[in-house]
This record gives sequence, structure tokens and C-alpha cells, in this order.
Amino acid sequence: MSSPACPPESRIDHEMNAPPLPPDNAAGLRQQVLDWFVRRQRAGWDAADEQAFQQWLQADATNGSAYAQWEQHWSAIDALPADAIAQLRRNLAHDKAQLSAAEQAPVRPATAGMAPAAATAIAGLRRRWLLPSLGMAAAVVMTSGTGLLAWQHWQAQPVFKQAYASQRGQQLEVQLPDGSQLRLDTATRLEVTYYRDRREVLLHEGQAVFSVQAGPQRPFHVLSGPVGITVVGTRFSVRYTPGLAGSDGVRVAVEEGKVRVIRRDGAPGPALAQIADAQTLVAGQQITADAQGSLRPIQPVAAEGIAAWREHRISFVNTPLAQALAEFERYGNTGLTINDPAVAALRLSGTFDPSDTQTLRKILPHALPVRLQQVAGGLEIRAVR
Repeated sequence: MSSPACPPESRIDHEMNAPPLPPDNAAGLRQQVLDWFVRRQRAGWDAADEQAFQQWLQADATNGSAYAQWEQHWSAIDALPADAIAQLRRNLAHDKAQLSAAEQAPVRPATAGMAPAAATAIAGLRRRWLLPSLGMAAAVVMTSGTGLLAWQHWQAQPVFKQAYASQRGQQLEVQLPDGSQLRLDTATRLEVTYYRDRREVLLHEGQAVFSVQAGPQRPFHVLSGPVGITVVGTRFSVRYTPGLAGSDGVRVAVEEGKVRVIRRDGAPGPALAQIADAQTLVAGQQITADAQGSLRPIQPVAAEGIAAWREHRISFVNTPLAQALAEFERYGNTGLTINDPAVAALRLSGTFDPSDTQTLRKILPHALPVRLQQVAGGLEIRAVR
């Protein structure tokens, strides 16, 4: 007969059943160990830092032993199952709330004279601290200060990171580890980073369609210039072309599901989902933002869909000719130039294949009062005189 499944607390005890750090001067030693551990994970760690670390290890035999035990416990934390991690998070939130309540009570030399709530909170924290089976994991998640710093450091370590880029005139399809799919349009650069509690894509430039696998425990964020987009599971597109005059903002359009769009200030991360003034888009809606992240009113998605470029089409509606030509140039060299501001301001409407510049050259003189003049290096679009 198989044994019943262990509750999260028991599984934590099982994973963390390792000898604790030496009790003598444990607080000071633990602080040193944590400081070295966090510093060694940073990108700027160099040979001089390593030499100083080795000197610290050799200065006292207990230093090396304590550091090795810390790494052992850290590896055990990293191997905890998801339900155990969730239990640790709940414990941390509960203990922080209790500690906050305790700190608001008058300071007394012993719990006997404390307010009941404060005495209960501190007693509960002490009982948790003394659970030997939790070992160092208890120290990590049950205390503030260095313990919380270590927990946050562990949470901040990526479990997957990869950069992707499509070349000019190319489209690229990418499948991510969780089954989510990306389709990159021409000249698009982005970075994908998965953490234990969230998934993030940093869109540097270009445009892409995102088909996101549902994952309520790990929301999916797209960070695009001054705008952040948060989803759980949906299909949507994001465009960000900061170097393109007249189109240097962000556009988000939803095909399935819904997304939250916000003006992003400060560091990215889970806080994106907590900003109150976010705009929520559902299927068939789109929104644009200017280069500073100011969101414009929600609009319906155009008839050609959220990303006509997937079918090798780009559409213009009363678009300045210079801006339309710049969009063509994203896909390849058109051999066309404009020097006259009046010609640049002419308005173009229509749907085109961005790779078919020959057809564009034939259409322009019929669609607008312009002619094509041969010049050094190509053709100049000039006004008809």
C-alpha cells in the first residue's frame, strides 16, 4: 500500500533535514556568509573579489564550514516542490504581519508584560525559529533583514533567459519552455526571462505576436519602452519602434483573452499587476501610447486584424508618405528617398506587400501627385510640377 502524500510542511521538513549552522556567534557568522553568497552571485564579481573571499575562508575554519552548509541548504531550497515554496511564502507573509503587530506594542523586557497580541506573535515566531527540521530554510523565510534579502535574491534568479532577434525582411517563430509562442516581425529584438514567480519579455524594438499559455501563478509581462502589459493567457500583439518618426510609441492589440496595459515607471516586475490605473483590453480592442507612455483611448482593432504583417501585408490609412516609406524600409531597402517636406507630408492609404517595392514604385505616381526621378543611389520622390 502506498503511503499518503505528505503535506507541504512535512515535505519542507524532509527537504531541509540538514545540520544547522554552529550556534556560537551564529548571527554574525550568518550575516557574513549571506553577504559573501549574495556578492558572489552578482555579475560584477571579479578576481579581486574572489581573492578576498578565499582569504575570508582561510581566516577561520568555521567560515568555510558555515559557507558550505549555507550552499547545501540553498540547494535544498532550490529543489523544493512548488507547493512547498507556496507554503514558505504564506508563512513569510503571516510572520511579517505578526512581527509588525508585535513591533507596534510597547517595548517590555519580557513577553509576560506585553499586550496579548504582541506576546502571541513573538512566541509564535520563536516556536517557528526553534523548529530544527527547517534548519537554515527557516532562517531564510522566517526573519526580516538578511533572511528576507536572501529570499528575494533567490526569487530574483532567472530559471530561463534567452534573447531573440529577427533580421531585416525576416519573420521568426519561437516556442518558449512553457509552451507559449512568439512570432517576431522584421527587425525585432527582444529578451525573454522566466523567474519562479513571473515571466517577462523585454521588447527592445520591432513588433511581435504573443500566444501565452495560461499560468495564474506566473503572470506574463511584456515590457515595451514606457509601457507594461500583463496577461495570464491570451493572444495579442505589441509594437514598439522608438526610432521611427511618427510611430515611436507603443501599440497593443488583443486577439484572444484580455490584457492589462499600464504606463511603466521604475523597475519591472510583479508590481505591474498592482497599478490601479491600468487599462484592460479584451479581444478586438487595441490601445496606443506615446513615447512617454501616456495611454490614448481604447479603439477597435482594424479590419485586417492585430498583425497583418503575419500575412506579409502592411496597411496605411491617411498616413504621411514619409512615415509610410520608413515602414517599408523596416522590411528592406526601397531605393526611394524624399527631400521635399511637402512631398513627405502627402497622405497615403492602402494595403501593400512590404517586400514588393516594384509595385510600390508603380503605384505611387498614380496614387499621389508625385513622380520618380532617377538620382545617384536610387529614385527620389518629387512633386509633379
